[in-house]
Amino acid sequence: MSLNLGILLALVCAIATQLGFLYKHKGANEAPTVDIRHPFRTAKQLYACKWFAIGMAIAAGAWIFHVAALKFAPLSVVQAVLSTGVVILAVMAERIFGFKVGLRQWVGVAMTALGLVLLVITLPATHGAHSAYSLAGMIAFEGAMLAIGAVLIGGKRFGVPDHHHGIMLGAAAGVLFGVSDIAIKALTGLSGIGAIAGSPWLAVTIMASVIAFYASARGMQQGEAVPVIAATSTAANVSCILGGIIVFGDPMPSDTVGICVQAFAFVLVVVAAILTPPPVRAAAAASHA
Repeated sequence: MSLNLGILLALVCAIATQLGFLYKHKGANEAPTVDIRHPFRTAKQLYACKWFAIGMAIAAGAWIFHVAALKFAPLSVVQAVLSTGVVILAVMAERIFGFKVGLRQWVGVAMTALGLVLLVITLPATHGAHSAYSLAGMIAFEGAMLAIGAVLIGGKRFGVPDHHHGIMLGAAAGVLFGVSDIAIKALTGLSGIGAIAGSPWLAVTIMASVIAFYASARGMQQGEAVPVIAATSTAANVSCILGGIIVFGDPMPSDTVGICVQAFAFVLVVVAAILTPPPVRAAAAASHA
């Protein structure tokens, strides 16, 4: 019963998350350029945009459903449901918000969704909420993900072309949201407000979420809705799946077929991320030149 409830909560979260992202994208593009040197002024300007504020309100509701889902179901199961978000995103973007979703983007979304689904269904079944974790694994994983997020945010410093920066910021936000989700999963295993308030993982959750907020908003200003949001969702999903294995000990496939399918799934996700967004953004840039 609790597992089914966790799945239902995760489904509601998946829908609300993508809807919130689309509203935030609309609002972010009406706001002044995000300037991390002035974080409070930037946040005020973003929230002053009606659509961004609506998106954040929806995202807050989605976050509550996500935390609840993690309380009742294993991380890998929750991510399996959330992985449907990239398909939900493309449908809502085109049918509700009027974004143009081209064939190349639909192919990228389909490849991403297939890769994520293959990735999660090949994970062996786990029972219970599965909140126990390895402290060493937690520290190593969260530290590595924070470093990856920092590299993605600083992409321009490494000579990455401007038309790639939006997608990199989106991916950075996704990685950092993954860091936050892993920390939240650890917190769900604690009992009592005092234990949660005194846990270092609460600080990690807040720090990663704040940085992800600014990275996501800036990425939305620099890239198209579907590629940037899909990059965020995919990076968050992959980060959480890896975190489930490394930190919480979610089992991996023990047979050759399962391992090969997972490897193919990762290739699908990576190829979709590399090939799909840049041509779309490059074409958009050319049309504005």
